[in-house]
Amino acid sequence: MMMSLGLFVFKLNTLPYQTLGRIVNYNWQENTRIGQRPVSQFLGLGKESMKLSGLLLPEVTGGISYLQTLEAMAESGRAWPLIEGSGTIYGMFIIESMTHDNTEINSNGQARSINFSVNLKRVDESQAAMFGDLLAQAEGLFNKASSAVSNFVHGV
Repeated sequence: MMMSLGLFVFKLNTLPYQTLGRIVNYNWQENTRIGQRPVSQFLGLGKESMKLSGLLLPEVTGGISYLQTLEAMAESGRAWPLIEGSGTIYGMFIIESMTHDNTEINSNGQARSINFSVNLKRVDESQAAMFGDLLAQAEGLFNKASSAVSNFVHGV
């Protein structure tokens, strides 16, 4: 596993990204002083974003369906935990935007090569908020699974 965003796992046979960019901003306010250089004051953390980019070769790696899965996650309007394969927890992220360019189109219109990028934006305030949201998402998944099993057992 390279990384997971919620329950979606980035790995070699799904969406293997080749580059990972991370931007963390810090808020500093500058105050001018008479006869001296301005003084800066640290106000706290600023925005954080990540960009995953890569090349899909559907005959070898994942295909367009994995990008469609991420699109569905983005359309849900939810934040997802971003966890690196090494165990690093980055926090809760939303999918801010996605791009993909299909090239080397074959006779039935399918791409043999897909360049993609996924732009993520951090939205959590703390680890406690992140784990609270994870609990709510897990409860939602459990309720959906229970309902599906009940419908199957009762023939609905």
